Parts: sequence; C-alpha cells; structure tokens
Amino acid sequence: MITNRRKHIAVAMTLIAPFVLIFGLVFLYPTIRVIELSFTNAPLIGSGEWVGLENYRRLLTDNLFYTSLKNNGYFVLLTVVPTTVIALAIALAVNRLSGRMQALVLAIFFLPYILPVSVVTQIWAWMLDFQFGILQPVIAFFAGEPVAVFKQPAWVMPTVAAVTIWWTNGFNVLLFIAGLRNIPTDLYEAASLDGATRRQLFMKVTWPLLWPVTALVLTLQLILQLKLFDQVYLLSGGGPFNSSYVLLMMVYREAFQLNNGGYASAVALVLFVVIMVVSVLQFQLLRIGGRK
Repeated sequence: MITNRRKHIAVAMTLIAPFVLIFGLVFLYPTIRVIELSFTNAPLIGSGEWVGLENYRRLLTDNLFYTSLKNNGYFVLLTVVPTTVIALAIALAVNRLSGRMQALVLAIFFLPYILPVSVVTQIWAWMLDFQFGILQPVIAFFAGEPVAVFKQPAWVMPTVAAVTIWWTNGFNVLLFIAGLRNIPTDLYEAASLDGATRRQLFMKVTWPLLWPVTALVLTLQLILQLKLFDQVYLLSGGGPFNSSYVLLMMVYREAFQLNNGGYASAVALVLFVVIMVVSVLQFQLLRIGGRK
C-alpha cells in the first residue's frame, strides 16, 4: 500500500514538474524580481541601490501617473461593457443562423481577431487618414468637417476603443455562441408552449443561463483593456498632450527610454495590483449578481 502510494506521488510529481518549472521560470521569478527592483534605483540592466519606498513616494507625486491611470479607467469604460453588449447581440443574431451561413458569418466576425496588432492599426490608420482615409467622409458627415482623430484629445481614446472592439470582439462572440449552444432547447419549447414572447424568452431563459459566460467575458475584457499598450503606441504614441497616455506606456518610457528600471518596476507592480484587485472584485460582484 505504501509502495503504491509512493509510486502515485512520484508519477504525479513527474507530471506536474514541467508546469511548475515553466511557471517558476516565466512568471514567478520575474514577478519576484519586479517586486525587488521596485525598491531600488536600478537601471533596466544591472543592479542598483536599495531606496525602500522612494519609488512609490515619487509615484504619488507624479502627475503623469495620475493622467495615465485616468486614461486607463476611461478606456475601460469605453470598451468593457460596450464590447460585451455588442458581442452578445452578434451572438444572438448568429445563433439564429444555421449551416454554412452561420459558419461564414462567424468566420467574418472572428477574422480580425487573428490579425496581429500591427496589421490592425495600419489598416485603421489608413482608413482614418486625415487626407485620404475612406472613413473621413463619414466623420465629416457627423462632425461637419474631416477630423485628424489621432491628433484630437477628444477623439483619440474613443477611436482607439472602436478599433479595439472591432479587433477583439470575435473571441467574445465565440464565447457567447458556446454559452447559447449549451442552453437546452427544451426550455425554450416549454416556455413557448406557455405563451412566452421573445423578450420573455430572453429575460427568463437566455439571460439567466448565459450570465456565467457574461461574467467571464466582462472579467476577461477588464483584464485585457487595463493592459492597453499596443494600439495606443502604434496609433497615437500616447498623444496628443498625453490624452491617450496609459500606464504601460509609462512603464515602457521609464524602462526603455529613460533607463529607470526601479521606477518602471514600481509602476508595473502598481498596475498588476490594480488589475488583480479590480478583476477579482468585479468577478465576485458578478457572481453575487448572478445568484439573485
């Protein structure tokens, strides 16, 4: 009995050893190093002196940090709930299709998601170009004149949000489609026999059973959008006048441009804590809301 148990433990340890090794090398060790560096004045490469909480005190008096934090929050408001609502509406429409038509429409919506961010931003930079962009007539129709969207503080973040929603929403649609397909059709048939309308079917059957998927999508989107960097860096560079400057751009600037590895680590650690706390709180609140 003891020998068999030891064999089972040995087999289990052998199976989990690759994961533990990769996790420790790729995530745990870098996390510990970032925490350690955040308490030093080290450059990006090399050691530095221990400065304690000096980097965090500096962070509390850095106006650029507060601007970046505000822009991150603004972008979350522009993307997380809207992209979830749009994905749900698309999934409900696609779910009514069948066969090759459904597969074709799903492929169309999912196609942008497989494109690299450099391609996505280049496509939209061309379409929104102030002089030759094919979308400028549409903008002029609503705004009264063409607008250089990436050079106007009021336009830049909503535009980046629209690009992000177009780019990433295909994955959310797939999640909702999977959730819709897991709802038993018997429930719809029984409700229809009782005289339920389409609105009642959605509110009493679809929405409650789809709530766990909705909570997952909202949480994933919150985490992803708080980590905003690529689109802003490639489309606007953080401008104009820091109106699209975000926390990861601050990390990039301090680490790779100013060679302040310690301060960049402090900013990165604060962002990590914000993402962890906000995402956990949101997921728990959504779970509580789903039980009511």
